[in-house]
This record gives sequence, structure tokens and C-alpha cells, in this order.
Amino acid sequence: MLRTSSRICRRAFARTYATASPHALVFLEHREGVIAAGSLSALTAAEQLGGSSEHVPAVVEKAKKLKGVTSVLHSTSPQYAEPVAEVLSPLFEGLLKGDSGFTHVVSATSSSAKSLLPRVSAVLDAPTISDVTSLEHDASSGSTTFTRPIYAGNAIATVRAPSTIPIKFFTVRGTAFAPALATGSGAEEKSVNPTEVADPVTVHLKTTIAKSDRPELGVASRVVSGGRALKNSETFEKVLYPLADALGAAVGASRAAVDAGYADNSLQVGQTGKVVAPELYIAIGISGAIQHLAGMKDSKMIVAINKDADAPIFQVADVGLVADLYEAVPELTEKLQK
Repeated sequence: MLRTSSRICRRAFARTYATASPHALVFLEHREGVIAAGSLSALTAAEQLGGSSEHVPAVVEKAKKLKGVTSVLHSTSPQYAEPVAEVLSPLFEGLLKGDSGFTHVVSATSSSAKSLLPRVSAVLDAPTISDVTSLEHDASSGSTTFTRPIYAGNAIATVRAPSTIPIKFFTVRGTAFAPALATGSGAEEKSVNPTEVADPVTVHLKTTIAKSDRPELGVASRVVSGGRALKNSETFEKVLYPLADALGAAVGASRAAVDAGYADNSLQVGQTGKVVAPELYIAIGISGAIQHLAGMKDSKMIVAINKDADAPIFQVADVGLVADLYEAVPELTEKLQK
């Protein structure tokens, strides 16, 4: 979504499910003119459904150039400047009720979408499937089959949404789909009248964003994470930050480190934090609890540094170093800085 307007996306289809191609509405989020990376991955997932696309993105001109987009719908209102689910849901309900032509509603698995999509789907008496990692649409039957991780990523559930569900709502895991590229030729632009909400029960008060010169954790190609073994916040910064800067990496933390106050909760990686899949993930002083592994085990290269040779993190690590982190990390940092 744009900060000053609402954007959505849709894919073209007919209403006869046995023969129709899909027609998806994709919720694209953005801040200060930049479309969220997770939303670009949601667009890629929607494109895998087949058929053409019509999208209601936030940064209209940028969204019009995204691959697969044929139409950009946008709705502007002062109430959408800092959108909350209670204000946005009536807009979606109006677009989807009746013979809307939509077969799917797609979004990234963001905190905003996890609040918005279930609210809208409940009004329309439809389920929402969350954290999808793959999908396949059968145009002949009108059904869509999804896979999603369960039990902290230790099992994969296969879920089939039949044609009897007229609109299928789902969110996608951003690390499972490549971001959509700006390779389109320019989509049609359409304006949608906003749906004003009188006296909304929830009002946005403020947004606090941590500023950093390092890459954003959720989309960084390299991540350096620390655990409870780093003792305190001062040690966490002293040991991890120079290594992260030498690698041009984002900084992450285990839940134990966050709960102990070593790092801000925006840096938490794991089942209840961010899910990342960088090219390189370095776990320092992290034992490898199942909740943490759920958030990083899809990383392309996992490097673990821990003095406990039996730590679970070594079971998923591509490279493991059994050593005292207070000796190994400064030495590694020094060599990288040269």
C-alpha cells in the first residue's frame, strides 16, 4: 500500500471456474515511495497462478512497470495515509463483493496483511491460507493447491482450495518467491473511489522506524546474527557490528538475545520474528533452537560459530567452527577488513 493511497492488484479471469483463468487481487505495500520486497514476491506468486494481471499498487508509476501487471487500481484518501486494517477492509470488501471477477487475493506475510486479509475473508465467508511457499492452479477444475510450513518448519502441509471457494485468500513467504521485476511495458491506470469509515475504532498514532546504514534484515543477501552467548548489548554491538560492516551484512538476533535486551526486537530472526533466506547467514553464539531455525534454515550458506560442539545449529550449518566466539569473531573481522 502507499502511505497516501490504497493499491491492490488483480489478475484477469472469467467467473466460470471450470474453464476460467485466475484473476488475482494483490495487495502491494510501500513506504515513502518504495514498494516492499515482500509485496514484489507476492506479485510473483500471483503470476504463477496463470492468466493476466490487474494490480492496485501504491507507487502507481512503479507498479505499472512490474512484470505481469496489466492494470493498476489506486484509491486515495486521508484515511489511507497511515492505513490500518479497520479502515482498509471496507475498501477491499467493496471490490470483492458480488460479481467482482476475482478468484484470488494475494499478499506478503506482513503484519499489516495478516491483520487485513483474514478480516476481509471472514466477512466474505472464505478462509485465508498463510505463509505459502509454493502454489499450483488447475484451470480445468478451478482449484488451487498450496504448500506451507507447519510445526516451526519441521513439516510441510499441502492445502487444496477447491472451486467451491469462489475467492481464495492467501499470503506468501517472501523468501520463497523471487521479487517481481520492472520489465513490463506499462499498465493501464484506474482510480477507485475510497470507502470512508466514520469514527474508526482503531486510529494510527505514530510509526517509529529504526534507521540504519546496514541493509534491511528481511531482504539482505548477508546476515550476521548473535545469540545469548554475547552476554549483553554492549558486547553484542562490539563483536557483531564490525563483522557485519566488513561483510556489508544486516544484523540479526535470536529470540533469547532479544528477550535479554541485547538487541531490538526488529532484529529477531525466527518463528516469532523475521524469516530470512540470505546468500550467507552467520550464526554467532546461537545454539539453534527450533524456533530460530524456522526463520533461517532456507539460507543458501549457513556458517555457525559456537564453542558447544553439540549445539543443534551445527546440524543445519554448511560450515561450522567450534571455537570461542570472543577469539574467532575478532580474528575473522580483522582478516576481512584487510
